[in-house]
Amino acid sequence: MNDCTIIIPRNRFYFFSTFDVILKLMKDLTNQLYQNHSLIYKVLLFLATTFLIVYSFPKSGQFKYSFEKGKPWQSENLYAPFDFAIKKTDAEIEVERQTITESAQAYFNVNTELAAIALKEYDLNFSSVFPDSLELPNKGDLQNNSRSILQGLYGRGVLDKTYSFSSSKEVVLLEGRNQLGIVKYESFITLDEVTSYLNTQLKDSLFDDSRAKFLSMYFDVIKPNVTLNTSITDNTLNEELNKVSLVRGSIEQGTIIIAKGEVVEGDRFKILKSLESEYQSQVWSEANYNWILAAYTLLVALALLMLLLFLRKYRIEVFNNNTKVTFIFFNILLMVILTTLVVNYNSGYIYLVPLCILPLVLKAFFDARLGLFAHVITVLLLGFVVTNNYEYMFLQIIAGIVTILTVSELYKRANLFISVGQITLIYIVAYFAFFVIHEGGVDNLQWETFLMFILCGLATLFVQPLIYAYEKIFGLVSDVSLLELSDTNTKLLKELSNKAPGTFHHSLNVANLAEASANEIGANAMLVRVGALYHDIGKMNNPTYFTENQATGINPHDELSSKESASMIINHVLDGIEIAKKYKLPDRVIDFIRTHHGTSVVYYFYKKENERMAGDVNVQDFSYPGPRPFSKETAILMMCDSVEAASKSLKEPTSTKIDLFVENIISKQMEYGQFLNANITFKEIESIKKVLKDKLANIYHLRIEYPE
Repeated sequence: MNDCTIIIPRNRFYFFSTFDVILKLMKDLTNQLYQNHSLIYKVLLFLATTFLIVYSFPKSGQFKYSFEKGKPWQSENLYAPFDFAIKKTDAEIEVERQTITESAQAYFNVNTELAAIALKEYDLNFSSVFPDSLELPNKGDLQNNSRSILQGLYGRGVLDKTYSFSSSKEVVLLEGRNQLGIVKYESFITLDEVTSYLNTQLKDSLFDDSRAKFLSMYFDVIKPNVTLNTSITDNTLNEELNKVSLVRGSIEQGTIIIAKGEVVEGDRFKILKSLESEYQSQVWSEANYNWILAAYTLLVALALLMLLLFLRKYRIEVFNNNTKVTFIFFNILLMVILTTLVVNYNSGYIYLVPLCILPLVLKAFFDARLGLFAHVITVLLLGFVVTNNYEYMFLQIIAGIVTILTVSELYKRANLFISVGQITLIYIVAYFAFFVIHEGGVDNLQWETFLMFILCGLATLFVQPLIYAYEKIFGLVSDVSLLELSDTNTKLLKELSNKAPGTFHHSLNVANLAEASANEIGANAMLVRVGALYHDIGKMNNPTYFTENQATGINPHDELSSKESASMIINHVLDGIEIAKKYKLPDRVIDFIRTHHGTSVVYYFYKKENERMAGDVNVQDFSYPGPRPFSKETAILMMCDSVEAASKSLKEPTSTKIDLFVENIISKQMEYGQFLNANITFKEIESIKKVLKDKLANIYHLRIEYPE
């Protein structure tokens, strides 16, 4: 058989090569996206938050000077930056419009034919009512007089309805397109006034015997002959109103408007308000709207970038957790939008916004330093929104500092009430000081503002239910939840005490040691205590494999190999994680279960197996899966757990033995690099050692030996 050679055309080979390159590039790109998905999410979050904050800002220019009527001008001498008109105030314009409205002429249509028709009908009625002249000798005089009354009535004009015009208002009478004359509105007679008018005219003695008959005849024939011409009246009024000028003069460029120290009042105040309005309308024109929007975006992005850099440098565990970063950005955005809505509605209510909730919430879930930094960033952003921004920013930053310094142990209700009272007092004192500086006295003190500060303080108390809601939404844990978890009567801890009483007692001892150590170095004592209470819950699955629960003296490890025994010991970490998730413990508590042994070795069984196998042992089979502790609190638990557990083996303990014992255990942990990922210093470790030595000495009741 002849050999067959397959020839691939060069262009097809080139196609396959290009396709492979594209596939490789797409694969590499996918891998890069997957590896950097956390960073990509933060970038998208950063951009979205920046956009929403800028979008919520008022869409008007910012006049760079702050001023209030009746207060001194605090800035440098102000000169007109461009030509502008002095605008009248809304009140002045309204007064002018009201004056024009009152003085403007009204136009009424007059139907003169109705008067002639009414007279004819009256004559017929009169003849019908008084047919016999013998019964009424003065019939002719009565008819003439009564007729003249009707003529006089129509001579004044009978309105179809009552109009809301002043009695002195000038009225133009029209018949068709012809103008009959100008009269006062009070000259007309309304239908309501006809009766009183007729009674007045019929007082003559001629009508004494038949006044009722005449009134009846009049009402049979009288009809309104004057109606308002709405079209002409409204058009004339609108023409006059459109002539109202909105300005009262102009200021040329370079003219001094106000000097430093002068009081902002009278014409100066009106000129400044005009300049502010003109500046805003010129700045936010269509031509430069996008430029200004870009500038706002740049400043907001810069502020948020500072927050991200702070997290990356000083709170890396928060920075690496996208949920926590989202939570922080969400709270900042919430405060900015809430404040902007209040400013848009009425800037006078600005101090009703409980801005101090932000540092309270962040301190409850993270720490004081992060809470204060985020609060300052938020106040800086709000400086673009509020008027008198220096005063506002000073008050809010001072209040935020007081919030951070005074609020401790938020889970205690009394502490929260006391802190809110202190925050409210700081608001009031600082505002009072600013008011005196601006006014030079307390004569015009605005007590309503003090009421707003009190309401703001009451609103701050809403932080407790807000924290609870955040825990459910974002899966975070606060000191309030930690307090609930620290109760030894919880279902899980009761189950631990029933199934593994020795482990439960060990956990209580570790919790006490860890809490004291955390207090010594300023760590979160409540968190580390809760972590200590739950760190060994995995031992419930096989309690008798741990010495503290072997009450009968029977050791089940005697029937297992060293490798199997080590596996049973190591598995209590994984079992603990499963139990914690089943009972929905917070991730921050589960971290203690995962890390309390780090990557250390089950040394007893490792050494035993090493002796049996003459050194041919894989140390990984006897090592915990980790990870190593990555915070001060988890590092504290590792130290306290190891020391407390090993202290049971001490025989005839003395102060010297305890000191050496603590030093050896913690030194070995440091030697194996268990604390490399934890942000704990050598000084803090030494402080923890001292606490553990003192506590163990107290536990073993070491005393001086008295002579017999």
